Amino acid sequence: MNKKTVLILLVGIIILSAVLRLWQLSVVPPSPDWDEASLGYNAYSILHTGKDEYGKFLPVLLRSFDDYKPALYAYTVIPSIAIFGLTLFAVRLPSAIFGIITVFLVFILVKELFKKDSLALLSSFLLAISPWHIQFSRVAFETNLGLFLNILGALLFIKAFKKPYFLIFSAFVFALNLYAYQSEKVFTPLFVIALCIIFFKPLLKLPKKTLATSIIVGIIVSLPIVLYIATDKSALSRAAGVSIFNEQSDASRKNALRLLQDKNTNNILGEILDNRRVYFAKKIAGNYLSHWNLDWLFITGDIGRHHAPGMGIIYLWDLPFILIGISGLLFGKEDKKTKWLIFSWFLLAPVPASITTGVPHAVRTLNFLPTFQIFSAIGIINVFKFLKQKKKIIFYTSFGLILAFVIFNFIYYLNQYFVQYNYFSSQDWQYGYKQAVLIAQKNENKYQNIIVSNAGDMDQSYIFFLFYLKYPPALFQKEEQENLSQGNFINRKFGKYEFRPINWQVDQNLHNTLFIGNPDEIPDANSSQLIRNLDGSATIKIVEN
Repeated sequence: MNKKTVLILLVGIIILSAVLRLWQLSVVPPSPDWDEASLGYNAYSILHTGKDEYGKFLPVLLRSFDDYKPALYAYTVIPSIAIFGLTLFAVRLPSAIFGIITVFLVFILVKELFKKDSLALLSSFLLAISPWHIQFSRVAFETNLGLFLNILGALLFIKAFKKPYFLIFSAFVFALNLYAYQSEKVFTPLFVIALCIIFFKPLLKLPKKTLATSIIVGIIVSLPIVLYIATDKSALSRAAGVSIFNEQSDASRKNALRLLQDKNTNNILGEILDNRRVYFAKKIAGNYLSHWNLDWLFITGDIGRHHAPGMGIIYLWDLPFILIGISGLLFGKEDKKTKWLIFSWFLLAPVPASITTGVPHAVRTLNFLPTFQIFSAIGIINVFKFLKQKKKIIFYTSFGLILAFVIFNFIYYLNQYFVQYNYFSSQDWQYGYKQAVLIAQKNENKYQNIIVSNAGDMDQSYIFFLFYLKYPPALFQKEEQENLSQGNFINRKFGKYEFRPINWQVDQNLHNTLFIGNPDEIPDANSSQLIRNLDGSATIKIVEN
């Protein structure tokens, strides 16, 4: 394949990836979830004041909903908001751009590792149309930034054996990734260790000055987040909240009860099997293996925000090619270091999620990509070579049937995502806040108070009002400090807006007040308005009093 053909095909793949990630970006999914709204407003706040919503100057972590999420993605949103304003498009645009660039980086990485244009093009094409990658390239999820940085870091690492100074940039990128997403705090160090072990001998041949500089750069860049984690427990509050080691989790409580029962009944075998160390070892192993559940990968996915309805996170037609590709790479004649790299990547990807609840989890394991695409590409090429050896009628019939199924599955995905997704998943995306804010904003001058529920499905509702109202960050920071000084750590208040659970038996006596709450919090009244999800179900009720 000549260079011109490769370039034309690569440009076509990049254009396709851009269309799939940018088209109707602010429309599908139908609304921001609370994390997107939080990232957007905090980026807006930093842009205008240099501080996050809590008044923290240039934060390393965003306190947000007391989950202290890494702040790097918020900083990447700032230029987008400066250009397009505080909009959903602006918040999601960086993720889409990272997704498009990742497709290009995969081409370069695979070509560098395998020295095959066809395999590199096919791998990047499969990532371009990947439901898993498209899903998280179209939303402001920090995991997509983490994936981009891991692939970029790996590419720079490999490039360093031809141009040693690339190792310094690789160290910078990998260290920077610790600020991207919680899972990267586990995956990235393990991945770097694996790279260093696999390429240990070539690394030693690099100039000592380059090695020393790379280590120093990595330490300097990662030091702030490492010190933060070591000195402030809140830095890992989100990780602790979803950890299987959390003693408040259902699984931990049930195990404690079983162990107590074993002791009361003198069940020695039970005491051994239900011992905390044995229990957690079994739990981690089970969680780890759950990420190769074929039903999850190819049929059902997990929660609605993580996949198109009616399908998994990988195309069904990919399955046989992935299996053939794994076998082909394992027993093929590829360079041993390349094999070790791909399989290490593949096996390390579920490690961060294996110590958390709610598994298998598509967000925490996005680092599986692009290994599935590489396996599938190898499998497709091997099948094509096998069929080419057969009679023409067998080749063309088989090729036609496979191509028809691939096209059908791809068209089905496009329909499920771009046509059906909003209808089936609007509730998962906390739909309705934009409409509620517009109503409140339009009628704001009519009322002395506007009370918005923060209970049940409307938890953290304040962030959506800050986001859509584009509430002045400096003013909110001042009001938030007053709230915190008065001990209001859950219920918030700014301007006319108060965010707390609605108790209608008491609150119905408040006059000159607009209530915005869950449908079951407020009884029907002549003056009530219902905001509905796209499937017709009620999501928010607004009542004038």
